Amino acid sequence: MRNITIGQYYAGQSLLHRMDARMKLALTFGFMILLFVCQNFLSLGLLALATLALALLSRVPVGMLLRSLRPIIVLVVFTSLLNLFYTTGANATPLFTIPLHFHGWALTVSREGAFLAIFTTVRILCLILASSLLTYTTTPSMLTTGLERLLAPLAKLHVPVSAFAMMMTLALRFVPTLVEETDRIMNAQKSRGSNLETGSLLQRVRAFVPVLVPLFISAFRRAAELANAMESRCYTGANARTSMKQLRLHAGDFAALATMALLCGGVVTLNIYFGKV
Repeated sequence: MRNITIGQYYAGQSLLHRMDARMKLALTFGFMILLFVCQNFLSLGLLALATLALALLSRVPVGMLLRSLRPIIVLVVFTSLLNLFYTTGANATPLFTIPLHFHGWALTVSREGAFLAIFTTVRILCLILASSLLTYTTTPSMLTTGLERLLAPLAKLHVPVSAFAMMMTLALRFVPTLVEETDRIMNAQKSRGSNLETGSLLQRVRAFVPVLVPLFISAFRRAAELANAMESRCYTGANARTSMKQLRLHAGDFAALATMALLCGGVVTLNIYFGKV
């Protein structure tokens, strides 16, 4: 559970830390779109290099970045295996075959499947790293303010932008708290003799029931305490609320926007000239 890093902020004074929260949100969203637009290894490699450059500029420790990848290892492996063994067709080039002792079945690994598995793995890793860098370099309060400012035009359509931004911030804020609470409850159950790590899948699910029940009770209790605290401070969620820290765009933000434009042009050019993977 300690590997979950969603909502954690790493204090620093890097270029990414000093960027405007609105620009970081918009560029992160655009970068994610580019990851799904790229169609070959050259365009994906360009975005992978950009991700590594952002990680270096953020000055976030490598250990924290690696912890953000651990929760998705199972998803990455599962997706890679699907692409590796189930990419077939008339144009597929077989590399080798793994025979199965079951009615003559066999698993064939093709060159196209191997390429697609690597391509998908790199894409997912870049996606997670980019989103992690956003939360590592931006405080939850600034994320709320930036999201609220970006969605401000929707307020004219009677969309509760302020309430939506506050809910997003509270959700991010309480993820580390709930993770810490889960660790505390699991350690308490282990000290009482509960076995949470061995046994069959059904046995593990049953063993986690004494963990989930107090966790839900604690979560609802914290939510009630937070609601009472907000009401006692006369919070109404009105759109006219102001922020203590004002967001201002600087030269670094416009340089980042220009860099994103260059990346977009590079990905489109590489897709046109080199086609799909």
